[in-house]
Amino acid sequence: MDATALWQRYQDWLYFHEGLGLYLDISRMRFADDFVERMKPKFEKAFKDVAALEAGAIANPDENRMVGHYWLRNPDLSPSPEIKAEIVDTLASIKEFVAKIHAGEIRPPQATKFTDLLSVGIGGSALGPQFVAEALGPEPAPLKIHFIDNTDPAGMDRVLNRLKDRLNSTLVLVTSKSGGTPETRNGMLEVKQFYEKHGLNFGQHAVAVTMPGSKMDGIAKSEGWLATFPMQDWVGGRTSELSSVGLLPAALQGIDIQAMLDGAKEMDEATRVPDLRNNPAALLALCWYYAGNGKGEKDMVMLPYKDSLLLFSRYLQQLVMESLGKETDLDGNKVYQGIAVYGNKGSTDQHAYVQQLREGVPNFFVTFIEVLGDRQGDSIEVEPGATSGDFLSGLLQGTRQALYENQRDSITVTVPQVTPRIVGALIALYERAVSLYASLVNINAYHQPGVEAGKKAAASVLELQRQIVATLKATGQPLSLAELADKIGASDQVETVYLIVRHLSANSRGITLAGDLGKPSSLTVSGR
Repeated sequence: MDATALWQRYQDWLYFHEGLGLYLDISRMRFADDFVERMKPKFEKAFKDVAALEAGAIANPDENRMVGHYWLRNPDLSPSPEIKAEIVDTLASIKEFVAKIHAGEIRPPQATKFTDLLSVGIGGSALGPQFVAEALGPEPAPLKIHFIDNTDPAGMDRVLNRLKDRLNSTLVLVTSKSGGTPETRNGMLEVKQFYEKHGLNFGQHAVAVTMPGSKMDGIAKSEGWLATFPMQDWVGGRTSELSSVGLLPAALQGIDIQAMLDGAKEMDEATRVPDLRNNPAALLALCWYYAGNGKGEKDMVMLPYKDSLLLFSRYLQQLVMESLGKETDLDGNKVYQGIAVYGNKGSTDQHAYVQQLREGVPNFFVTFIEVLGDRQGDSIEVEPGATSGDFLSGLLQGTRQALYENQRDSITVTVPQVTPRIVGALIALYERAVSLYASLVNINAYHQPGVEAGKKAAASVLELQRQIVATLKATGQPLSLAELADKIGASDQVETVYLIVRHLSANSRGITLAGDLGKPSSLTVSGR
């Protein structure tokens, strides 16, 4: 396509939202007009499907629950007065609690104010808050945030040791819908033990975000935690950033959560428009479908050209991949759907994997995130007539052009600044795009049987471990791996038995291995 035709295509397909100052350019996706025409019936259905979700349709039959993250930023849309009241009251209680924390009206027993915030959670309870903290966290912040988002003991030790000198002024936020999520429960128990080891009452530093009546709710109340805030059954983890899950830690850092909600509400309104060309989420879904032939055949590479948006790709990994990665469609057919998401940031990517994007396997499409504003205040010229921000912009435009010239497709999302309002809008934009795309490919975006299967498998391994330890203690003599597996009725799981005892031995857990470590079948196992 010559330059004149490409310029015309740019103008024909450019979407602009005046209120948000947001541009969406899909002109470098090389779909043809007849493709768009063929997709229109699918989009008519998708618009109706998402409208039904917002009206309160049961979206997750596995758990018999609605999907209503849209209501969080516009409670008037909620399907019942009770849900509306819960949303309004929760937001008010968050703002009231945070104001008291910042003013020192709620404070730790051994300090005048809380200075730090330790967030314990996993998945959606961590990825959204981490993204928002990186994107919007002020310096200095009223409370500096830290995260425990895994069940890695060394990782927990590293975070807790950094906080050791300020432990008496650190507020702990534990986020778990049920209270039974192993990684979050483990983190909470490890943090609690660390507080007690240092002579501090954990409950006087702790806050819970959980479902009313959950295990976590019961623990928080019985131990006299400072506060509990509700998680709603109709908000999934990957769409929970604009619920108490994300709003509470953001507000404690001094981030304007009302602006985030307002930006999301404004984007929700734009993405409800039942017109493909005038709906930015629909345009994204169209491009995703085109790029991957409706089967996820190409990866989504996210390249935000702004340091503060570095974690946007990680946040989108969960939102997109957990929502769209499904084995079966709504009719029960095996379809193996999904879109893989990865990303770095510009212009770091220029010195990393753009070489492969330009000349390697063409199994991807790129989304550039462009931020028009360089910084607050003036910039020096690093070369005559050019600032550092000019270089960043030039590198983005140059990479986009170099990719297009080599038949590599891209989307560009342009925003004026990285502000709470814009971040809220970006979250809402991609949430809606996921919903629409899921309808296009006939899958349920709001259940996650694969995640549950992994949890069940992990639980079976831990049960096997308990049997191994008990059997070795009772036997009192060395056993081969095969003998040990046979004694616990797991003769078909010798490899798992081996991996368990190797882990226990490496951590001095009362298990001893004898023999050639490079030849597992030669080993004998004993315990005490």
